[in-house]
Amino acid sequence: MCEIQYDITYEDLNPTFLFACQLSRSKPEAAHSHDFCEIALILSGEGHFVVDGKWREVKKGDVLLLNPGTVHQCTYSSPDAPLVEFYVSFTGIQLRGLERNQIRFSGRDLLLHPGEKTFVLLSRLCSQIRAESQGRQPGRYFMLKAYVTQMILLLYREQAASPSAVEEGYEFESTNKRYVVEQIIDYLDAHYNEKISLDQIAKNMYLSPFYISKIFKSETGDTPINHLIRVRMEKAKELLDQKKDASIQDIALCVGYDDAYHFSKLFKKHFGQSPSQYRKAQG
Repeated sequence: MCEIQYDITYEDLNPTFLFACQLSRSKPEAAHSHDFCEIALILSGEGHFVVDGKWREVKKGDVLLLNPGTVHQCTYSSPDAPLVEFYVSFTGIQLRGLERNQIRFSGRDLLLHPGEKTFVLLSRLCSQIRAESQGRQPGRYFMLKAYVTQMILLLYREQAASPSAVEEGYEFESTNKRYVVEQIIDYLDAHYNEKISLDQIAKNMYLSPFYISKIFKSETGDTPINHLIRVRMEKAKELLDQKKDASIQDIALCVGYDDAYHFSKLFKKHFGQSPSQYRKAQG
């Protein structure tokens, strides 16, 4: 029997998830260390960290890799742009060329500057980890372990790429803003039946509502909310065809509207006839 050769580890990548937390930093913390690995993502703001005695400036989009025994502290957060940090803690890994329970990438510093596309994916994982941690769904621990594994692999893949293939930090004026808009569209298409606001979309993407609207409009010619309405109206039309016995109120609820009257007005504006008229015309 041939031996399995793992490309980044000496064994299965099977981290033990410990915990995750999100902090809004308003004052310096005491210097400390842990006996586990930690990935710290800067979700917004700017400030300074001291890691093993070295002063490091951080901002939104940066990632810190903190190994067991690494003394670190956040020493300063800008009052104009306070830090929001997300920490994921785990143990039980061994990357090739490193001691057990060490996370670092060859030739790279402990402070990483992921490209925009990678950071958007990491931010989404933060949201998923937070939601999973707050829920009580079956298999919760295994979902959290899976999210942490994805986070490690996303960072590994980017840092293992050639220097020219790695973007220089998190800049939303880059060509990748189209990718961000695609992520927004994917979110709207998947959650059209839920209560969604521009503030909620912005929170999930770790962007401002103003900037969400700006880049969405520049890439699609429309607003996120108008896109959401179009998706909902198309879904409502499908449901009217499929669910002949469902009331208009039921259809409205299925596409995210509590108010059947408001839903009917939007439907008529979109298709030129009310839901009842459309259903009657279909026979």
